[in-house]
Amino acid sequence: ATLKDGLRSQVSAALKEGRVTPTELCQRCLALIKSTKFLNAYVTVAEETALKQAEESEERYKRGQPLGILDGIPVAVKDNFNTAGIETTCASNMLKGYISPYNATVVQKLLDQGAVLLGKTNLDEFAMGSGSTDGVFGPVRNPWSYSKQYEEKSVPKSHSEDEGSNWVITGGSSGGSAAAVSSFTCFAALGSDTGGSTRNPAAHCGVVGLKPTYGLISRHGLIPLVNSMDVPGILTRCVDDAAVLLGSLAGHDPKDSTTIQDDFKPFELPNLTDVSKLSIGIPKEYHAPGLSSEILALWSKAADLFKNAGAKVVEVSLPHTRYSIVCYHVLCTAEVASNMARFDGLEYGHRSDTKESTESMYAATRREGFNDVVRGRILSGNYFLLKQNYEKYFVKAQKVRRLIANDFGKVFRSGVDILLTPTTLTDAAPYTEFIQEDNRTRSAQDDILTQAANMAGLPAINVPTALSERGLPVGLQFIGRSFQEKQLLTVAKWFEKQVQFPMIQLEEVKRHDNGVFQHQKSASFS
Repeated sequence: ATLKDGLRSQVSAALKEGRVTPTELCQRCLALIKSTKFLNAYVTVAEETALKQAEESEERYKRGQPLGILDGIPVAVKDNFNTAGIETTCASNMLKGYISPYNATVVQKLLDQGAVLLGKTNLDEFAMGSGSTDGVFGPVRNPWSYSKQYEEKSVPKSHSEDEGSNWVITGGSSGGSAAAVSSFTCFAALGSDTGGSTRNPAAHCGVVGLKPTYGLISRHGLIPLVNSMDVPGILTRCVDDAAVLLGSLAGHDPKDSTTIQDDFKPFELPNLTDVSKLSIGIPKEYHAPGLSSEILALWSKAADLFKNAGAKVVEVSLPHTRYSIVCYHVLCTAEVASNMARFDGLEYGHRSDTKESTESMYAATRREGFNDVVRGRILSGNYFLLKQNYEKYFVKAQKVRRLIANDFGKVFRSGVDILLTPTTLTDAAPYTEFIQEDNRTRSAQDDILTQAANMAGLPAINVPTALSERGLPVGLQFIGRSFQEKQLLTVAKWFEKQVQFPMIQLEEVKRHDNGVFQHQKSASFS
């Protein structure tokens, strides 16, 4: 087994047959985390805990009683999910040093199935951003910045230029999780997705990013950003692995009243051979301003791929899409303002030393604890929620959100099974270029193709599709009907097989894995 293999058919089998032990697998991943530390993907590495969990897993395999496919599999978790005994910071000074007394439901489910938790991954502060550049621990670097593919295409740098300035961003806000999966330091990672925070970095880092239907996976223990849109996201290196994780995490949780009541039956994805019964919708509104000609060509090519394979490909209209980013901004900041009120310096997290009055302590705590981005969103949200503005902005945005959801419902009722769209407008931007614009402008641009699925609560997945002219990953997005994850993932798996996305050639990983990547071409591991 190598770090490149798929969970269901290869790694799990290798563990069962004793060809590799959970401890060996864990040690290899920990060694890689150390050698790729410059990526800044992890904010906390729980080495002792991980090795202990790996040893316990090893004992279960020796007894012939593994807990399932995930037993002994190294995973990482975004640092906005609560983890008992491991610091949870949301990449903010406000929560530096905070250790939760309980695990988020999704983290507990992973541990109950024997997964080995390597550590917590980096993000934008409180998951507010689309570059993973605005956290207190510094920006995350995209592993593809150090790939052979990117280096071959990069313009030769002049000697006067800073050697380290050529790297590109991961996207965000789950950039740490995407970078961790992309650089082989773990087999799967959890992100969160409020407006595209799992799919966006997945597209930029060349991995699979799944945003499930709202209510399918519990949000209990995920530190909230926008309660009505947040969902835990799944990042893996192939679609099959995303299905494995989904099967382990989905289902009712009595601690989260928004989860589905029905039991969720895990599924194995079939190998689709006939797509002739499929109807693929191409929403014309997703031909958005700023969409690069390269991604537009790739989108057309993907539509032709389905057409040539016998699927019905139709242009559809989602007329209220053009209002969605403004609507999203109003609803997002309003809920942020409400959610951030809990960080007042009294019960947990940072507390200012100011002793003048309770009010001044509140104000100083929030000024010291939050960065400009978070404070800006709190201010915007409170403005929209003012008595004189509530009807004009918040209520109106809720009505537009309903119209956006209705657009999707109408298209799916017309017979369309899956929508095919770009995930991002361009490939990953160089860090120096990305920080020229403020967080709000960047987020508005980067969320434009992804946030409508959150507003409608629909499942969506990024599938890595090709490399851009600069040698960087580009992904396409599939949006499915509510709770039809099996159909969505089956189509995504078929597409993944057709496109054969190239494997990242990362010199750091090669050195650690004794050249096992040299003959590998495809990203389909299972």
